[in-house]
Amino acid sequence: MKLILSALCCAALCGVPALAQKPAPGAMTDQQFVDFAAQTDMLEAHLGQMAADQASRQDVKDYAQMLVSDHTSDYQKLGDLAAKANLTAPRGLDAEHDKMVAPFEKLKGAAFDSRYIHAMIEGHTKAISIYKKESTDAQNGDLKEYANETLPTLQKHLDGAKDLLKKPSK
Repeated sequence: MKLILSALCCAALCGVPALAQKPAPGAMTDQQFVDFAAQTDMLEAHLGQMAADQASRQDVKDYAQMLVSDHTSDYQKLGDLAAKANLTAPRGLDAEHDKMVAPFEKLKGAAFDSRYIHAMIEGHTKAISIYKKESTDAQNGDLKEYANETLPTLQKHLDGAKDLLKKPSK
Protein backbone atom coordinates (compact mmCIF):
# COMPACT_ATOMS: atom_id res chain seq x y z
CA MET A 1 0.00 0.00 0.00
CA LYS A 2 2.86 2.39 0.89
CA LEU A 3 4.51 1.59 -2.43
CA ILE A 4 1.34 2.46 -4.38
CA LEU A 5 0.87 5.68 -2.38
CA SER A 6 4.52 6.64 -2.97
CA ALA A 7 4.16 5.97 -6.69
CA LEU A 8 1.02 8.13 -6.87
CA CYS A 9 2.75 10.97 -5.00
CA CYS A 10 5.76 10.79 -7.31
CA ALA A 11 3.51 10.81 -10.37
CA ALA A 12 1.61 13.80 -9.01
CA LEU A 13 4.82 15.70 -8.25
CA CYS A 14 6.18 14.96 -11.71
CA GLY A 15 3.07 16.57 -13.18
CA VAL A 16 3.45 19.83 -11.22
CA PRO A 17 6.07 21.38 -13.57
CA ALA A 18 3.77 20.70 -16.53
CA LEU A 19 0.95 22.52 -14.77
CA ALA A 20 3.24 25.47 -14.11
CA GLN A 21 3.91 25.75 -17.86
CA LYS A 22 0.25 26.32 -18.73
CA PRO A 23 -0.59 29.97 -19.36
CA ALA A 24 -3.00 31.70 -17.02
CA PRO A 25 -6.57 32.04 -18.30
CA GLY A 26 -6.64 34.82 -20.89
CA ALA A 27 -2.85 34.72 -21.32
CA MET A 28 -1.18 33.82 -24.60
CA THR A 29 0.75 30.65 -25.11
CA ASP A 30 4.35 31.16 -26.19
CA GLN A 31 3.39 30.11 -29.73
CA GLN A 32 0.57 32.66 -29.81
CA PHE A 33 2.99 35.36 -28.68
CA VAL A 34 5.53 34.36 -31.34
CA ASP A 35 2.77 34.48 -33.97
CA PHE A 36 1.57 37.91 -32.77
CA ALA A 37 5.08 39.38 -32.53
CA ALA A 38 6.18 38.02 -35.91
CA GLN A 39 3.02 39.23 -37.66
CA THR A 40 3.47 42.66 -36.06
CA ASP A 41 7.13 42.84 -37.12
CA MET A 42 6.34 41.84 -40.70
CA LEU A 43 3.40 44.25 -40.94
CA GLU A 44 5.43 47.18 -39.57
CA ALA A 45 8.32 46.46 -41.93
CA HIS A 46 5.97 46.11 -44.93
CA LEU A 47 4.11 49.35 -44.19
CA GLY A 48 7.42 51.09 -43.55
CA GLN A 49 8.65 50.04 -46.99
CA MET A 50 5.44 51.35 -48.53
CA ALA A 51 5.99 54.69 -46.80
CA ALA A 52 9.25 55.16 -48.69
CA ASP A 53 7.22 55.53 -51.91
CA GLN A 54 3.85 56.76 -50.71
CA ALA A 55 4.48 59.13 -47.81
CA SER A 56 4.85 62.83 -48.60
CA ARG A 57 6.61 64.02 -45.45
CA GLN A 58 10.31 63.34 -45.05
CA ASP A 59 9.93 62.91 -41.28
CA VAL A 60 7.33 60.18 -41.89
CA LYS A 61 9.68 58.47 -44.35
CA ASP A 62 12.55 58.66 -41.85
CA TYR A 63 10.35 57.26 -39.08
CA ALA A 64 9.17 54.46 -41.38
CA GLN A 65 12.77 53.55 -42.28
CA MET A 66 13.59 53.28 -38.56
CA LEU A 67 10.64 50.89 -38.16
CA VAL A 68 11.76 48.77 -41.11
CA SER A 69 15.21 48.42 -39.58
CA ASP A 70 14.05 47.80 -35.99
CA HIS A 71 11.23 45.38 -36.82
CA THR A 72 13.38 43.42 -39.28
CA SER A 73 16.00 42.99 -36.56
CA ASP A 74 13.33 42.06 -33.98
CA TYR A 75 11.83 39.50 -36.36
CA GLN A 76 15.23 37.84 -36.80
CA LYS A 77 15.81 37.70 -33.02
CA LEU A 78 12.32 36.34 -32.48
CA GLY A 79 12.84 33.66 -35.13
CA ASP A 80 16.04 32.51 -33.44
CA LEU A 81 14.38 32.38 -30.02
CA ALA A 82 11.34 30.57 -31.42
CA ALA A 83 13.52 27.90 -33.03
CA LYS A 84 15.46 27.45 -29.79
CA ALA A 85 12.13 26.95 -27.94
CA ASN A 86 10.83 24.51 -30.61
CA LEU A 87 8.26 27.05 -31.78
CA THR A 88 7.73 28.34 -35.31
CA ALA A 89 7.73 31.93 -36.46
CA PRO A 90 5.45 32.62 -39.42
CA ARG A 91 7.25 33.46 -42.65
CA GLY A 92 4.59 35.68 -44.20
CA LEU A 93 1.63 37.84 -43.31
CA ASP A 94 -1.53 35.96 -42.45
CA ALA A 95 -4.89 36.93 -44.01
CA GLU A 96 -5.82 39.23 -41.10
CA HIS A 97 -2.61 41.26 -41.38
CA ASP A 98 -2.67 41.19 -45.16
CA LYS A 99 -6.08 42.92 -45.00
CA MET A 100 -4.48 45.66 -42.89
CA VAL A 101 -2.09 46.47 -45.75
CA ALA A 102 -4.78 46.81 -48.45
CA PRO A 103 -6.11 50.28 -47.49
CA PHE A 104 -2.59 51.72 -47.58
CA GLU A 105 -2.04 50.55 -51.16
CA LYS A 106 -4.58 53.09 -52.40
CA LEU A 107 -3.17 56.06 -50.47
CA LYS A 108 -0.45 58.55 -51.37
CA GLY A 109 0.88 61.76 -49.90
CA ALA A 110 -0.83 63.42 -46.94
CA ALA A 111 -3.62 60.82 -46.86
CA PHE A 112 -1.05 58.05 -46.51
CA ASP A 113 0.88 60.01 -43.88
CA SER A 114 -2.19 60.53 -41.72
CA ARG A 115 -3.44 56.95 -41.89
CA TYR A 116 0.07 55.57 -41.35
CA ILE A 117 0.73 57.71 -38.27
CA HIS A 118 -2.61 56.76 -36.70
CA ALA A 119 -2.05 53.08 -37.49
CA MET A 120 1.40 53.21 -35.89
CA ILE A 121 -0.02 54.75 -32.71
CA GLU A 122 -2.78 52.14 -32.52
CA GLY A 123 -0.51 49.22 -33.40
CA HIS A 124 2.28 50.12 -31.03
CA THR A 125 -0.13 50.80 -28.18
CA LYS A 126 -1.55 47.29 -28.61
CA ALA A 127 1.90 45.73 -28.99
CA ILE A 128 3.21 47.41 -25.83
CA SER A 129 0.26 46.07 -23.86
CA ILE A 130 0.86 42.51 -25.08
CA TYR A 131 4.64 42.67 -24.67
CA LYS A 132 4.24 43.95 -21.08
CA LYS A 133 2.00 41.01 -20.29
CA GLU A 134 4.40 38.56 -21.93
CA SER A 135 7.40 40.03 -20.11
CA THR A 136 5.88 38.61 -16.93
CA ASP A 137 3.63 35.77 -18.18
CA ALA A 138 5.61 34.00 -20.93
CA GLN A 139 6.32 30.37 -20.17
CA ASN A 140 9.73 30.42 -21.87
CA GLY A 141 12.38 32.47 -20.07
CA ASP A 142 14.05 33.61 -23.31
CA LEU A 143 10.74 34.87 -24.72
CA LYS A 144 10.00 36.63 -21.44
CA GLU A 145 13.39 38.36 -21.66
CA TYR A 146 12.87 39.18 -25.36
CA ALA A 147 9.50 40.81 -24.60
CA ASN A 148 11.05 42.85 -21.79
CA GLU A 149 14.05 43.92 -23.89
CA THR A 150 11.85 44.91 -26.85
CA LEU A 151 9.53 47.16 -24.84
CA PRO A 152 11.81 50.26 -24.96
CA THR A 153 11.99 50.01 -28.76
CA LEU A 154 8.22 49.74 -29.05
CA GLN A 155 7.83 52.72 -26.71
CA LYS A 156 10.29 54.70 -28.86
CA HIS A 157 8.16 53.87 -31.91
CA LEU A 158 4.95 54.92 -30.15
CA ASP A 159 6.50 58.19 -28.96
CA GLY A 160 7.85 58.85 -32.46
CA ALA A 161 4.42 58.35 -34.03
CA LYS A 162 2.82 60.64 -31.47
CA ASP A 163 5.46 63.29 -32.25
CA LEU A 164 4.65 63.00 -35.96
CA LEU A 165 0.97 63.49 -35.19
CA LYS A 166 1.76 66.78 -33.42
CA LYS A 167 3.69 68.18 -36.37
CA PRO A 168 1.72 70.04 -39.01
CA SER A 169 1.50 68.57 -42.49
CA LYS A 170 3.62 70.40 -45.02
